[in-house]
Amino acid sequence: MTERVGPWVGDLVHDPVTHKNATLTDVRSDGTYQLRDPDGFGQWSAQDPGRLSVVIRRADRTDG
Repeated sequence: MTERVGPWVGDLVHDPVTHKNATLTDVRSDGTYQLRDPDGFGQWSAQDPGRLSVVIRRADRTDG
């Protein structure tokens, strides 16, 4: 099985543009990455999706 490179839906990521960690909630067909504050207080589109880094993969998360 090939390991996925880069962030995907459900991963906890770090957005260096906003200096925040967030849950990646959606990757739209136009390439927009939707992010949500892990505590549920806000949602935004990543301004530079190529700079997002994975903090914890979805499969490894224990917070729900």
